[in-house]
Amino acid sequence: MIRIEDIIEKVERNHPNADVEMIRRAYLFSALHHKGQTRASGEPYLVHPLEVADILADMRLDDVSVSTGLLHDVVEDTLVDLDTIREYFGDEITRLVDGLTKIAHISNLPKEKQQAENVRKMVLAMITDVRVVIIKLVDRLHNMRTMEFLKPEKRARISQETLDIYSPIAHRLGMGKLRGELEDLSFRYLYPEEYRSLSKEVESRRPELEKALEGITSTIREKLAENDVPVVEVQGRVKRLYSLWRKLKKRRLEIEEVYDLIAARIITTNEKRNCYLALSVVHDIWTPVPERFKDWIGSPRDNLYRSLHTSVIGKGGQAFEVQIRTEEMHYVAEEGVAAHWRYKDNKLGHIDDQSIDELRKTVEKLLLPLVETTEGNEDSEDFIESLKLDLYPKDVYTFTPMGKVIELPRGATPIDFAYSIHSEVGDTCTGAKINGRIVPLRTKLQNGNVVEILTTPNSTPSRDWLNFVTTSKARTRIRHWIAEQQRTESVEMGRRLFEKELRRFGMSPKKILSDEEEMRRVANEYGLGRPEDLLASIGYGKTLPRNVLAKYLGPEKFSERDPDKKEKTRLETGMKAVRRFIGLGDDAIVVKGVDNLLTTRARCCNPIRGEEIIGYISLGKGIVVHNKRCKNVKQLMVNKDRIVDVEWARSEKEEIQSVRLFVTTEDRTGMLAGITNAISEIRTNIRDARASVSPRDEGLIEVTVEVFDKKHLDKVVGSVKNVSGVIDVERVNNLKRK
Repeated sequence: MIRIEDIIEKVERNHPNADVEMIRRAYLFSALHHKGQTRASGEPYLVHPLEVADILADMRLDDVSVSTGLLHDVVEDTLVDLDTIREYFGDEITRLVDGLTKIAHISNLPKEKQQAENVRKMVLAMITDVRVVIIKLVDRLHNMRTMEFLKPEKRARISQETLDIYSPIAHRLGMGKLRGELEDLSFRYLYPEEYRSLSKEVESRRPELEKALEGITSTIREKLAENDVPVVEVQGRVKRLYSLWRKLKKRRLEIEEVYDLIAARIITTNEKRNCYLALSVVHDIWTPVPERFKDWIGSPRDNLYRSLHTSVIGKGGQAFEVQIRTEEMHYVAEEGVAAHWRYKDNKLGHIDDQSIDELRKTVEKLLLPLVETTEGNEDSEDFIESLKLDLYPKDVYTFTPMGKVIELPRGATPIDFAYSIHSEVGDTCTGAKINGRIVPLRTKLQNGNVVEILTTPNSTPSRDWLNFVTTSKARTRIRHWIAEQQRTESVEMGRRLFEKELRRFGMSPKKILSDEEEMRRVANEYGLGRPEDLLASIGYGKTLPRNVLAKYLGPEKFSERDPDKKEKTRLETGMKAVRRFIGLGDDAIVVKGVDNLLTTRARCCNPIRGEEIIGYISLGKGIVVHNKRCKNVKQLMVNKDRIVDVEWARSEKEEIQSVRLFVTTEDRTGMLAGITNAISEIRTNIRDARASVSPRDEGLIEVTVEVFDKKHLDKVVGSVKNVSGVIDVERVNNLKRK
């Protein structure tokens, strides 16, 4: 086990004025409260906070960060509360520990929602103090290093979360070294077969690759010395496994075709002109590959990364990459914002107040989009989806007509560009020019494009934009506008429906709607805050105006005034007749918690009993019910206020529904007879059957069958698939009901 004195020695070496007594107290406090706890490996739990603190000390972070590393799990995993931490260690450490502690009261939520809420909390905390996320990343790194003791399914879940969220955050903060290890560890546990195969191939080539690297680095040292270019170090490296695997898979390359399988890195003294001098020397030695040069010094990345990259052709035609940077640039490239705890006038130590302000501005620039994502997405699934989009690598560098660089993810369009400038520019966008030529708004932007956005003051976003935008800011703004527009329409429709109901009861709409106190009381009974929310609920179809009026008047007064009391039986009979007419049977589908709402099945997917279903409020048409797997559901989820929970009602009698199947077969005699016989043998009625031959000489058979539920349909499909000569069986939706 790591000794606390070794950690303190590292902290004192990097921060002579550090409060080492605070670190010792944090160690003793953690040891006391984690006593008796063990990890999945069986070792004492205290090993984990010690390892986290040691990594933070190696990164040369301050005494507060190291102390927090020792304490980061005590509130979450022991009986200690934040008030106790504050009493012993003060507000600063308490704030950091709080930002790292998972939310306790959400343990009853699904895993996905728990993950979303905890990540949301961390994102909000790290904008105030970036050390929250640095400690969290180190915590995740040590957990990833020791995951072999967990169950495979848990390893896979944690690894996927690491690839989706924590590794991209490390990249966003420029922490290249930590990001690389997180990715390789995730790759190992998520794709074990691919990891072993690629690792074996790289290891078999390693002697050859290291020999080539030795020749390259010695040549560079020699030539730089001849040209009086000051150099601190020349390194060689083989590409990391996850990065290599992703490139091979994405570009469908063979390993021999990867330009940066091996790379040399030149680290010069802290004058950037030395980087360009070194570049000229490298290009004198070897032939550069056209279009493979990147100057991240002249145009630094958002995550503080600065370096020159060039690919060259070496001896025997072997391509390799050379990276050139100063010593300070190298520290920042390896550890990103964490490196700023090191420098003060190129010396190790605490940074001054001005540097702290610059760092804070940089961190805000890096993390602000994540905070906007957090604030703009109340739904957990939307938040995680938007966060992943925001963390996606920004590999497309475009320009405004004034020369400002706009970084966007691959696949970004002029709409994404417009919203990245300002929300109002996006909302009023009507067209775009790329390099002076008008282009469609769904055009994908390329590196170096100069983009001009055309706007019209009264223009508004289009729902169709959601089909091609890639940034979360654009997607969130468009969804917000659509939701606001539909809410306005729903409030107005709800007002009209409620006024109509009031007139039927012989009451004054103006008088009732102006009685804000009573309307707010009724809204509160429905769990709503304002009368406008209640009207919107009526407009959406979630709440019946009749029921609202009943709550407003009270049972006795409502019964006295009810004009429909005498005709209640006739209305109920009529409702059942309508349900039978549209093929639902008596109360086949019900809306959870609401009575007497008309439901219809969507023609696009024609759900059958037993399938998972979801309801969508279609203004003026009642509840339209879709199969949850329907291709149109994703679009409907744009406005979740109009989504309602529906379920199949219990029914003693079986409901018959027609379903059409499309069967692809071999083109031979007797196929239609074989399929109809297979269906008849399981006592299933056939409504219609027809056959044809495709241009590819395959048999195409359409057969309409009557089924009771999903199990019955699965049985029919299985029976048809067992017929000799059947290639495929597919269910056809958008079936007209008969």
